[in-house]
Amino acid sequence: MPVIFESPRDLLGKDGLELGTSDWTLIDQARIDGFAEVTGDRQWIHVDPARAKTGPFGTTIAHGYLTLSLVNLFLPQIIEVRRFSMGINIGCDSVRFLSPVKVGSRLRGVGQLIKAEEVKNGAIQSTVRVTVEIEGEPKPACIVDTISRYMPE
Repeated sequence: MPVIFESPRDLLGKDGLELGTSDWTLIDQARIDGFAEVTGDRQWIHVDPARAKTGPFGTTIAHGYLTLSLVNLFLPQIIEVRRFSMGINIGCDSVRFLSPVKVGSRLRGVGQLIKAEEVKNGAIQSTVRVTVEIEGEPKPACIVDTISRYMPE
């Protein structure tokens, strides 16, 4: 269940708040192949299981940008902000890929509200850190600080 904020202003003063976790998501070869198809990144480490078996990870791995893109799946499971006229994805402050994601792994996002502030025209801008965990692994796959802006009603 996401942490619910009834309005963007309710984010203010909550810097550092732990937001909880998303559901686990399986990273199978079909998902990796689909990402390769839409991005054109068909490097063998991602899409050739036979060759990858003899590579550095012993299997195919997900693209780093596939892992990053899943943050869009995880965020609504972690945080829900209500009562705004429009939300804008501003981007990311930082992204770090810390561990490879082997095919067959399960990932989830863990969220923390890093900061929220009022910006021009009464909009509220928040930075949410999403740590993408790999089930059973000590190090996360990715840590990203996402920036969202909520325009007032």
